[in-house]
Amino acid sequence: MLNNSFKYLIASQYFLYFGVLGIFLPYFNLYCYHIGFTGFQIGALSALRSVTLVLFSLAWGVLADRFQIRRSIYILCNITSALIWIFYLFTENFWLMLIITAFYGMFYAPIISFLEAFSMDVLGKEKKSYGRLRMWGSISFILVVISLGKMIDLFSVSIILVLILAGSLVHASISFKIPDIKIAKKVLLSPVAKSLLNIRVIIFLFCAFLMLVSHGAYYGFFSIHLENLGYTKTFIGIAWALASTAEILVMINSDRIFKTFSPEKILTFSFIVAALRWFILFFATSETSILISQLLHAVTYGTFHMASILYIDFLSPDKNKTLGQAINNAATYGLGLMVGFFLSGYLYENMDTSFLFLISSLIAIAGGVIFKGFHLLQSLKNGDLSEH
Repeated sequence: MLNNSFKYLIASQYFLYFGVLGIFLPYFNLYCYHIGFTGFQIGALSALRSVTLVLFSLAWGVLADRFQIRRSIYILCNITSALIWIFYLFTENFWLMLIITAFYGMFYAPIISFLEAFSMDVLGKEKKSYGRLRMWGSISFILVVISLGKMIDLFSVSIILVLILAGSLVHASISFKIPDIKIAKKVLLSPVAKSLLNIRVIIFLFCAFLMLVSHGAYYGFFSIHLENLGYTKTFIGIAWALASTAEILVMINSDRIFKTFSPEKILTFSFIVAALRWFILFFATSETSILISQLLHAVTYGTFHMASILYIDFLSPDKNKTLGQAINNAATYGLGLMVGFFLSGYLYENMDTSFLFLISSLIAIAGGVIFKGFHLLQSLKNGDLSEH
């Protein structure tokens, strides 16, 4: 019963975290666009947020595992990031927003990787059902983006700043109820490096990095791209919501999916679908083709994300679960998106937004080829192709 209550608590954290993300992801860059920022400035702001995610998710992860203070850091970062967000309400100056973003990112950085680590702890032997816990974040995301799109059409995109603050404060207040799950004893960094930086992990992290580089155009400029095509904020919200709806369907069936297919097969398939998705957005202008591309989010985010979490959890020693998830998060949603945002922001100034997605498609292909090629070579070495 106690474990079930912890599951509900973790589910509520996902619900609140992704509810706030449902405001931020589709609409914050659109807000920056409306207050006059250039494509490069928007890319720079997004990239800086990712840089801080890389640096500080790792730093906080090391501290959490080393001193067994994961819960304390999680609460601290939730509260501090929410309070720092207040400063966005008082400026539209690019340089001031850059400074605020740097400090905000320092404390926002570890929240999701810590939440993933809490999830793995609470699920125990039921880790393959992770998707059913995580889907509450997707449900929240859908509810927010649909309702907010209509609100922005009626009022102004600037309302997102107050809404993000309110959601963050609620999330921070509930974080106090997170259980203090003790992990094994203190960890030395040299064994950590040996266990987490072997060739299998490095290849995976590099390919996952490329996957998220390919997402830079989507997370950074998809809403702006749709507005440039003449679509309303309501349609933009529907498009984002459809992606999360598709994602929920695979998360509900996560247990069955991961009992049927190996993580390697799921990851390879995800790269293929990502390449297809971005290629569709390269030429898509009709509502139908855009919405079809959004359905593929079920794979490019849903199955890819779940497979990545389980893959890293499997490769991480018990004493380094938090750091393992932090490294994965830093390499992908940190470093990968940072490069993706910078690249997309630069290219946005020099070409039509549709071409950003063509480049994204090529990057996803590269990631898939490297990942599949490595596992084929490993299979040939071991004389076993059955898993591939």
